[in-house]
Amino acid sequence: MKEGLLYSTILIHVYPTESLPADIGLKQCRSAATLRNWRASSARMRTDRQGVAAVFNIATGLAIWCSEAMTLALVLFVAWRHNVRNEAYLYWGLGFLLTGVGFAMVALRGEIPSVLSIEAGNAIALLGQSAWVAGFLALDRKRIEWWALLPPVIWLAGVFLPWVNSNYSNRVVLYNLASATGATALAMAVAAGDMRRERTRVKLMGVFVIQGCLCFGSALMMALTLPSDIEATNLGGASAMASAFLLTIAFAFTCRLIMERSERHLRALTLTDSLTGVLNRRGLLGYFDATQEKAHNDQRQVAVMLFDLDHFKRVNDRFGHQSGDAVLTAFARMARQYIPNNIFGRMGGEEFAAFAAVTDQTEAEAIAEAIRTEFCRLPVSTGEAIVPVTVSIGIALASSIEANIDKLISAADRALYAAKAAGRNCTVTFGEAEAAAPAPATPTSTAGELVPTVDDQVEALRRMGTLSRAG
Repeated sequence: MKEGLLYSTILIHVYPTESLPADIGLKQCRSAATLRNWRASSARMRTDRQGVAAVFNIATGLAIWCSEAMTLALVLFVAWRHNVRNEAYLYWGLGFLLTGVGFAMVALRGEIPSVLSIEAGNAIALLGQSAWVAGFLALDRKRIEWWALLPPVIWLAGVFLPWVNSNYSNRVVLYNLASATGATALAMAVAAGDMRRERTRVKLMGVFVIQGCLCFGSALMMALTLPSDIEATNLGGASAMASAFLLTIAFAFTCRLIMERSERHLRALTLTDSLTGVLNRRGLLGYFDATQEKAHNDQRQVAVMLFDLDHFKRVNDRFGHQSGDAVLTAFARMARQYIPNNIFGRMGGEEFAAFAAVTDQTEAEAIAEAIRTEFCRLPVSTGEAIVPVTVSIGIALASSIEANIDKLISAADRALYAAKAAGRNCTVTFGEAEAAAPAPATPTSTAGELVPTVDDQVEALRRMGTLSRAG
């Protein structure tokens, strides 16, 4: 009896007597389990009278997101330490760190001052979005734009307004607007890159556009319907879950983008000469089919040009290998500017080659002579010495239909040998007939057509002037 009276006293103290069901008596309150069941039933009754109950536990959701954000931040910081030149990892890691810290401060509401939990916590979380925007800009070697800071600026500009600060629903609307701005800034940062070359950017930008529309739509709906705090919690929770899901997809697309870029970089390394930065032999030969196809479509000829730096061994012996490397780099940087579509590469040692679709033999010789005269006109400065160097050039031509890479390179090599035998620092051309002919057992120095140099042409004009005056 005393136990029943005790439970009755507690029951009446916690809940008013008018809210007690009529069939509950002292005998039904003799166990703690019966009391708990009644309290749960009473809570459901109050929920039905008040409307929709809060479905989302904000503190639990924020705690889960904070742990995930901190983990991703740690992973990205480790990746940045592995490659400190890629600042994108640093900014992305900083973004996840700021987001985790900001949401942790929001979750600690009631434990810390409200100004730190609400105003500062959400501002720090939105600053994380700004760091993500900076990361995508840094990925493309672009400077940080002012609009990257719009999310926290919008929040801080509106949260201190009286009708916003004192109303939970209005704060949720403001946060969604700021978050929509951040998603838009992320889409703009992604679109600033090479969309044609990196198709994953299109999908990534689409995810951020959807996230921006979702946040903006949620804010607009709440502004129009004026929901209660419980309904605002449900709408905000649903929007947050959808945003988290989209952010996970965006992170996966970002990883794919980085992997594709790394694969492309590794592929470029296998096709590029590490010293000069131009194509290596393998990379250059891979462009022959494209050159032949272009020549066929434009009704042109295919020209193969071989370049060999004269007396290069003497340069290495006299000035050192570092000076020799500087000469190779200077020639490659200069010569590729004259070759159409930059189809120019290093075949090995001091020998370079180029493929071009030309109208006729005259155009091919004009390209080669422009490179030769420009290279020998100014000596190469290596920092320690001025190195005078010249280049010999061999050209082979063929029609686009009959062009064969092995035959053309062999013919250009014979033309180059003839240029060396003719005294170096000159250009020798093999036309279609000579290029198509089988290689002789022993190359002759008289084969091919020696292209007159600029000095030869000037000397010829002088002689003609002398003869005309003498006559």
